[in-house]
Amino acid sequence: MKSPADLNEAISIIVHTYSTSVLRFAYSYVKNRSDAEDIAQDVFITYIQKAPDFDHEMQRKSWIMSVTSNKCKDYLKSSWKKRVTYMPENLGYLPKEESTLISCVYSLDEKYRIPIHLYYFEGYSVEEIARITGNKSATVATWLSRGRALLKTKIGDDFCE
Repeated sequence: MKSPADLNEAISIIVHTYSTSVLRFAYSYVKNRSDAEDIAQDVFITYIQKAPDFDHEMQRKSWIMSVTSNKCKDYLKSSWKKRVTYMPENLGYLPKEESTLISCVYSLDEKYRIPIHLYYFEGYSVEEIARITGNKSATVATWLSRGRALLKTKIGDDFCE
């Protein structure tokens, strides 16, 4: 059994390793930094409460991203979300090209935005995205293809190469 100090160190490493990915992924769902931070906090609290054990680090990351996806879906279905309207956040701190790309990705419908985020920003395969989102691989591949086509029309051919 681990000592409390060892446990705290292990949790700190997990939070440090995955906090950026969880925050970005949550933001791609909810499009609001404060809500994404709240969801990320909930994800790590769930991790601490469940204390899951994994054979491989990729299993841990996949579990964390699945929990993030579920927490985001729950948030978007909540009555609170239905009553609140947010101002779009400023992406002015990013280079113009990157800001344009991220804005276009975040303007896509959720079914295209989430797979594109997981595939390009988090590096997941189509099969892994299917497991995380609870959809079939063929469906995820179709959404990726359609999302890319939408981005190409929004941004232009030159930017997508």
